[in-house]
Amino acid sequence: MTTPRKLHIKSYGCQMNVYDAQRMVDTLAGEGFVETASAEDADLVILNTCHIREKASEKVYSELGRLRVAKEEAARDGRDMKIAVAGCVAQAEGEEIIHRAPTVDIVVGPQSYHHLPQLLKRAKANGRALETEFPVEDKFGFLPQPKPDAIRARGISAFVTVQEGCDKFCTFCVVPYTRGAEVSRPVAKIVDDVRQLTENGVREITLIGQNVNAYHGDGPDGRAWPLGRLLQRLAEIPGVARLRYSTSHPRDVDDSLIAAHRDLPELMPFVHLPVQSGADRVLAAMNRKHTADDYRRVIDRFRAARQDIAFSSDFIVGFPGETEEEFSATLALVTQIGYAAAYSFKYSPRPGTPAAEMRETVSAAEMDERLGRLQELIDSQQSAFNRAAIGTTVDVLFERAAPRKEGQIVGRTAYLQPAHVMASPDIIGKVLPVRIDSLERYSLIGELAAPSAPNPVSQTTIGA
Repeated sequence: MTTPRKLHIKSYGCQMNVYDAQRMVDTLAGEGFVETASAEDADLVILNTCHIREKASEKVYSELGRLRVAKEEAARDGRDMKIAVAGCVAQAEGEEIIHRAPTVDIVVGPQSYHHLPQLLKRAKANGRALETEFPVEDKFGFLPQPKPDAIRARGISAFVTVQEGCDKFCTFCVVPYTRGAEVSRPVAKIVDDVRQLTENGVREITLIGQNVNAYHGDGPDGRAWPLGRLLQRLAEIPGVARLRYSTSHPRDVDDSLIAAHRDLPELMPFVHLPVQSGADRVLAAMNRKHTADDYRRVIDRFRAARQDIAFSSDFIVGFPGETEEEFSATLALVTQIGYAAAYSFKYSPRPGTPAAEMRETVSAAEMDERLGRLQELIDSQQSAFNRAAIGTTVDVLFERAAPRKEGQIVGRTAYLQPAHVMASPDIIGKVLPVRIDSLERYSLIGELAAPSAPNPVSQTTIGA
């Protein structure tokens, strides 16, 4: 028998990259690769990169410096280690990666990783392989389905890409340039993916896309279906206990999505809805295509449909020209909305984006100070949200054995809060009510409120 080759993938950034990494594993399994947790003993190392966050490229080149040493050591041991850079940094920088890091064998953009087997052959024959063009064919039509064993090994929650790319062209964002225009997958293909996942033990499905609620995939009736209608269809699939989606744009929240939150118990009452700023002038400079009041009205629509709904968001601090008054408007918006969680970042320019040409920069010291104030406010809201769970009974989908305490099982609430109980591992994959007794940092600690149910999908009512 041929000895399996070892594959190590390190992913940076978004949920989409986590999903893409899994699909790369599935694609390369047919070439005899098996995953390894160690880059040093791998035959192929893939850095699956993200260009959204600050200093993304520098992190990649730093990691490539470490991998160069590992590759040299492998060569001394008679092994031929290949190094690939995939994802959005690969798409944005292309040949510059090979120029700066000659140790790299393959550079492949996020729309072309289904070509990895051919790229490996080209790299072996020619020394290098580069593919950062947007291919004509849809990669999802060429990606192999994951094996049942691989699905089960990944746990009871899974991501499913339903949409890629973005047409919004926010001035700070590289996604339209690295992921391309918005493309939605057909409903039937998504249903097939979800059905295969649930048949192999997955209980929670998170639909992902760069702008997921812009979904407009072809339905079986020949019409374009919005995200809300897709969610309704997926909720009908046996085995689906929970549905989520991320990441959304306020401009694309339509009535079907609001109705889905009102009508579907499987759809979790937790929405990630980035706003970025609370100041209208800044939002206009960002080309967000909504105002702060537009955002507030969208929040009100969700809350009118479902009283127990909660929100998370994204914020950028120190966008070019942001004044103290405009930053105060962001604080006011956060105070008014009240978030269960949020992500906040200092603005950093991305080459090739319109915002990178803006000259009215905010000083690093001002950005640090503003970010500290914003994060303090967000942390206080998250802490209050978590403390409010103490003394209540909430539904928890149990995922795995806790790594730090023997006999403890950890799952997540409807709001993605980790919840720990002492129980038998046979509750993994079930949604069960838990009485919350205490809070340890961001984790809820409690006890099962009722005996384990034999049917893993029978108890799916949502606890507030």
